Amino acid sequence: MNKLQALIFDVDGTLADTERDGHRVAFNRTFAEAGLDWNWSISLYGEILEVAGGKERIHFYLQKYRPDFQPPADLTQFIANLHKAKTHHYQKLLAEAVIPLRPGVKRLIDQARSQGIRLAIATTSALPNATTLLTQQLGKDSLDWFEVIAAGDIVAAKKPAPDIYQYVLREMGLNSDVCLAFEDSHQGLIAARKAGIQTIITVNDYTKDRDFSDALLVLDCLGEPEQPFRVIAGDVGDGSYLDLDLVYRLLN
Repeated sequence: MNKLQALIFDVDGTLADTERDGHRVAFNRTFAEAGLDWNWSISLYGEILEVAGGKERIHFYLQKYRPDFQPPADLTQFIANLHKAKTHHYQKLLAEAVIPLRPGVKRLIDQARSQGIRLAIATTSALPNATTLLTQQLGKDSLDWFEVIAAGDIVAAKKPAPDIYQYVLREMGLNSDVCLAFEDSHQGLIAARKAGIQTIITVNDYTKDRDFSDALLVLDCLGEPEQPFRVIAGDVGDGSYLDLDLVYRLLN
């Protein structure tokens, strides 16, 4: 690999554990508000997460679990309206600061900035969701730290298609071999690797049993000096938390 120039982060599940206690809760609040008797349990949401994108998840749920449902309007518009309301509920949850960043995330971002490593976001999450999480947890100036924030419907095909990563590479004018991606899901890993980007995985409760054999490293989190990571796959030597020195050893 050539000299590392950029770190590209997924958001949901990677920067923060947003899925179970964030997005799922926001979906359920939206359904209740709309007078729908839908409720996505923790286990059901794990299945729905196999589909990338919020609107796509609603569509998948209707096809599999509510095939006889008749929407009050055009289905596409009905789903879009639900998703817009869900985004509002999710942002309210973020504003309450109940969803912290995962261990090691802020430390690694700060270190990258101090060493001139460029930063980007590649997520299927809606843009307002991504930016609200960043500003709530990293401060209002943090949006300027990320050269590209590629989110939501900015590309037509969502993960596991590589389009979102290819978009980031084009916007940054970089080749894949000078970038490193951070993901938490199997779909995210496939997307990054199809784009030719080496990937580090930090699993969560929904993704811990998936196949990440194509990842550079698989951890339970990035870790902190006082909160060591657990290595699931890969060789970190005597490392106990992920910093750029360990990244460079892994890549070279």
